[in-house]
Amino acid sequence: MSSRTVFLGRLLGLYCILVSLAMLIRKQASVDVLTAMLHNPQLLLSLGVITVIAGLAMVLSHNVWSGGAVTVIVTLIGWIALIKGALLLFLSPETESSLFLDTLHLEQFFYLYLGGTLLLGIYLTYAASRRATR
Repeated sequence: MSSRTVFLGRLLGLYCILVSLAMLIRKQASVDVLTAMLHNPQLLLSLGVITVIAGLAMVLSHNVWSGGAVTVIVTLIGWIALIKGALLLFLSPETESSLFLDTLHLEQFFYLYLGGTLLLGIYLTYAASRRATR
C-alpha cells in the first residue's frame, strides 16, 4: 500500500468517524441543517464547487483500482465525491431536495446511513494505520 493510500485512508477514516459521531449525537440539528442546505440553491452551488474540487483532487492523485480493499475504497470515495459534486452543480435544487429527502429518506434512515459511515471510518482508520506501522 502506498504512503498516499495510507494517508488518505487515515484522513478519510478519521473524518468519517468524527463527523458521523458528531451527527449521531446531534441528530435533530444535523437533519435540520441538511434540510435547510437542500433548500438553499446558493449554498448547494457552493457545496458542489467544493465537492468537485475535492473529488477531482482525489481522482487525479489516487485513481488506483488494485492493491487491496483500502486502496479501492479510497479511489471509490474520490469518484463518489466527484460525481456527487457534479450532481450538486448540474441538478436543479428541487431535484436534489427530492433525491436526498424523499428518495433516500434521509431522516428515516439517518442512523443507518451514519452507522455505515462510522463503520467505514473505523475500518479505513484501522486498516490504513495497521499498514503504516508495517
